[in-house]
Amino acid sequence: MRRQYAGRTDAQVRSSDGEQGFWPSYADMMSAVALILFFLMLLAYIQNLITGNNLQSTQERLQSTEERLIGTEERLTTAQLELEEKEKSLALTLQQVEKAQSDLEKITIDLDEAKLTLTQQQQDLASQSKLLADQKALIGKQEEYVKAASEELLAMRSQMQTIAVLRLSILEQIRDSVAKVMGDASKVSIGQSGNIVLDESILFDVGSSEIKPEAAPALNQLVTVFEAFLKDSDNVRYVDSIVISGHTDSTGTDADNRVLSTDRANAVLDYLLTGQAGRLSRHASYFCAAGYGETRPVASNDTEEGRSENRRIEISIILKDDSIMDIVESYLDLDVPGAPQTSDG
Repeated sequence: MRRQYAGRTDAQVRSSDGEQGFWPSYADMMSAVALILFFLMLLAYIQNLITGNNLQSTQERLQSTEERLIGTEERLTTAQLELEEKEKSLALTLQQVEKAQSDLEKITIDLDEAKLTLTQQQQDLASQSKLLADQKALIGKQEEYVKAASEELLAMRSQMQTIAVLRLSILEQIRDSVAKVMGDASKVSIGQSGNIVLDESILFDVGSSEIKPEAAPALNQLVTVFEAFLKDSDNVRYVDSIVISGHTDSTGTDADNRVLSTDRANAVLDYLLTGQAGRLSRHASYFCAAGYGETRPVASNDTEEGRSENRRIEISIILKDDSIMDIVESYLDLDVPGAPQTSDG
């Protein structure tokens, strides 16, 4: 069936003789095709315009998106770096926290130990305070003891001085009385050892142990002095013995000198105990004799003067050790405050 276009009459498609014309139909068809193509091109153009606008808009949006993407990537990179820094900082902070926790634990332990130490120190302080109070009390007692001890020491010193003075007094009396009788102070003296020293020449001849007659006045004076001294009980209580000792120089043999010095000492002792009608015989227990030969020289035996000094009779007054020790022990027996007690009391 042949398609007809609107607006066209049969006269337009038919020839004058009533038949269909081929070329007019072809033209109409080409016109229609052209028109369609025109419309298609127009549509395509419009579509291109629309598409171009959309593409430009899309490109702009894409470019904007790309720019935003680049900015986002930059921010993401920055954020990534910041995150890494934060992670490092966090790791460091965690280490610091762990160290701080460790330090805190150590401080806590130290604090606990300090508390224990403080408690112990407080206890020690209380104990020391008590000890200090006890020591103050002890010091008070010791001060009292020192005062009493000082008084005792003074008393002991006084007693010791009394003994020393007593001994020196009797020695000086013997020396002075003998020197007075002999009329020669050089023949009798008090030696460095605190003994009366009688020169050999006033008593004996050289090498002899027989007392010379002219020695009698000196020996009688010794009897008188010793008798007066030993009668006093206050004197006797300190005396242990009175020793008559003989000494020689180095001339001769040792054995001869020992015999000679002993014989001379015994001769003097015999005279003191028997002379003056035996006035000293009742005090004989205090006397003794000893011979030392040449063993105790007081001077050099290389000179005559030295040998003369070595030939001598010495009279020693020996004090009782017990008497002196009684005085010392009376001092030592004082009860010292705070001193440890011995097992016997």
